[in-house]
Amino acid sequence: MKKIKYLCVLFLALLVTPAKAELQIDVNGAMRDPMPIAFPEIAHDGFWIGQQASKIRDVVIADLERSGLFSIIPEKSYIQDLKDINEQPAFVDWKAINAQALIQSAISEPDPNHWKVDFRLWDVLAENQLDGRSFTTTKANWRRIAHIIADAIYERLTGEKGYFDTRVVYVSETGASTNRIKRLAIMDQDGENHRFLTSSSSMALTPRFSPNMQKVVYMSYAGETPSVYILDIESGRQQLLGNFPGMTFAPRFSPDGKKVVFSYENGGKSNIYEMDLATRRKKQLTYGSAIDTSPSYSPDGTQIVFNSDRAGSQQLYVMNADGSDIKRITYSGGRYATPVWSPRGDYIAFTKMAGGQFYIGVMFPDGTGERLLASGWLVEGPTWSPNGRVLMYFRQEPGTSRSNAPVKLYSIDLTGYNERMMVTPGEGSDPAWSPLLP
Repeated sequence: MKKIKYLCVLFLALLVTPAKAELQIDVNGAMRDPMPIAFPEIAHDGFWIGQQASKIRDVVIADLERSGLFSIIPEKSYIQDLKDINEQPAFVDWKAINAQALIQSAISEPDPNHWKVDFRLWDVLAENQLDGRSFTTTKANWRRIAHIIADAIYERLTGEKGYFDTRVVYVSETGASTNRIKRLAIMDQDGENHRFLTSSSSMALTPRFSPNMQKVVYMSYAGETPSVYILDIESGRQQLLGNFPGMTFAPRFSPDGKKVVFSYENGGKSNIYEMDLATRRKKQLTYGSAIDTSPSYSPDGTQIVFNSDRAGSQQLYVMNADGSDIKRITYSGGRYATPVWSPRGDYIAFTKMAGGQFYIGVMFPDGTGERLLASGWLVEGPTWSPNGRVLMYFRQEPGTSRSNAPVKLYSIDLTGYNERMMVTPGEGSDPAWSPLLP
């Protein structure tokens, strides 16, 4: 993975006016109008560099606006014509067009193989600089520069980490319903840099990233029995997790990447197991004749949430990571599936089935505070952005039959607003969101 070189990182918060509160969006509050931001053309010298500047600016704008929290004011309304990164903003001109924040930037070509991009973020009302940074990277890596700038702006204006410099692995679906092809694909969170990870020769399902994003664990039908495999993303090398006489499925890495937790079906029973990747020793965590599946670790690795029909219907349970102290946490009616712990540890996301509808929802780890964020004929398989503010999942709308209805990826804010369809070359299901790229 290409590295971004930080030439200098300037956090300038000088000349703060005490009488004015710091500019920041409350992301935990109710839905409100997006913050208006002015983003003039990136300062540059030369036509070719100007074309690259426009591309970078377009990606930053798309990231910010897609979050639903920011709105970029059209350039035609700008009064001041900023042509240099060191030019002082005329704040009265930016206040006149109701801009709350101003992004000032420049691009240069330090050598034939690299771009250098500088940006400054200004609080227009307080008339002070909130952030300033400089990045240098290879020319082929320009999109990462844009995502990192968008993340920096998002973080400074919300107080939360961004999520734009990330990737998504998902199940790409193509072909007729009678011969459906499902293979793994990976892309940037905005749908760019798309590529396939597995071939169309065997079905692949439930991909999940390792914490360092170098590997993906998933279930494959490549052999005689559906089994869990680990795939190295860069080399394409895949390895069987272990030799089991029955089916293994629903895998997920531990937070430290040293273990994989999964379900193992044998003799009509599905129990949860954990495997140490260094020693290949497996440990059984649940016992009984029920179907226990979809395990997900808490961020600190001390607990696991899973769904089980041990009480007669599909419900969510939490246990210690060693399998002890199993507690049911859902009692509000309906059936629950695909639980996944937030990277912040504050919520568990899930799929719920009730009243002939599917829902994507969140609850506190003890089962209280349930909120349903999205609903539909079929919505399923939530995954968290690395900052725990956004959920991605897949949605299938009614067709002439379930088998031929289109399947698409969607995202929604934790507040239940800003539902958006993700761009993929074809149909897609079962997404997994990566941590921020290193």
